[in-house]
Amino acid sequence: MRLVIGSVTCSGALIDEDRVLTAHHCVSARSQQGEMLPRDVAPADVRVELGGEDLPWGEARVRAIVTPTCGHAAGDGDIAILVLDHRLVNTEARAARIDRAPLLKEAISPIGFGRCALSTDALHRRKRAVANIDTISDARFRANASICPGDSGGPVMSDNGEVLGVISAAVMDADERTVGRAEFTRLDRFRALFARAEAVSKGQSLAELPPVDCTR
Repeated sequence: MRLVIGSVTCSGALIDEDRVLTAHHCVSARSQQGEMLPRDVAPADVRVELGGEDLPWGEARVRAIVTPTCGHAAGDGDIAILVLDHRLVNTEARAARIDRAPLLKEAISPIGFGRCALSTDALHRRKRAVANIDTISDARFRANASICPGDSGGPVMSDNGEVLGVISAAVMDADERTVGRAEFTRLDRFRALFARAEAVSKGQSLAELPPVDCTR
């Protein structure tokens, strides 16, 4: 999935028929100067483009944005789940691995719609080079990976096709072949967020549910 929020573009992954996983900072409101604000945009301001090639084959609208209490400017809590206004019954979803932590030296594949300044081909989904996790913290993990602007929010895939993280931040230059330090949000740390998104999907209001406080 490719996300368009005003002038901001990010990536995402369908993890259920009506839920898209992405990064929290992608849906943060911006000031007129482009600074991230400690609140989320309205769901109606998010456009989800379907498909991975040069042009999307469809679009979906967002009914609710489920986020933790931090992560508006990346860092801890840089994860969001978008609940769509309808189910995408003919689109393949990827399972989110929330029951097991990432492992040191585990092979991962970041995927996103990003383009670096020297990229020559058209906009489409890119599977980045396989990397290996070398650092794990309470809410994030790190690896040396090739990441471009627009990859933020994209899924980090395990070698068996599960999503175990979200692309959060990276050292980037103009060449997408350059490998640098990249940070990813752990999914298993935010199981409460997935439960909250499932409740919203089933009809509960966000106002009826306790917030997910990622500072605890």
